Amino acid sequence: MWVAARLLPHKEALALDQLKRNGFPTYLPRTRERRIVRRRVVETARPLFPSYCFVVVESQWHAARWSPGVANLIMDGATPARVADSIITELRSREINGLVELPPGLKVGDRVWVERGPFSGLHGLYAGQAPQERVLILLALLGTARRVALPAADVVAMRR
Repeated sequence: MWVAARLLPHKEALALDQLKRNGFPTYLPRTRERRIVRRRVVETARPLFPSYCFVVVESQWHAARWSPGVANLIMDGATPARVADSIITELRSREINGLVELPPGLKVGDRVWVERGPFSGLHGLYAGQAPQERVLILLALLGTARRVALPAADVVAMRR
């Protein structure tokens, strides 16, 4: 059965290696992240669920729980919570070249409208995704374009 393990910060590689050495198959879904570094677009592979991985546990889940780099297993009472095989299958089916491709949504450069919040009513350009379900928007403020992080729910795509 698949279970979810919370990993210690910056110890993901150690945890995955130790789990594999202890005989536990693991799965760490990764996604492509595009960032601008020194005016160049750089693509990196980032975990889809930072600090979490999936582990196959048949028995003796305590050994997985106490592997170096593992903070804990996600529990359902006294036993690890099961992750449905269909969820793992779905994630793996979305992989292209080892990276999970998320469903198409906004593309960089798409025109958006801010529906709620302090910038409501303003139009801008979608500039990318930010952590915690926020989006980066380029807004024309005070005569110049400013990058602003807003809740994704506050922004809608404009029709072309």
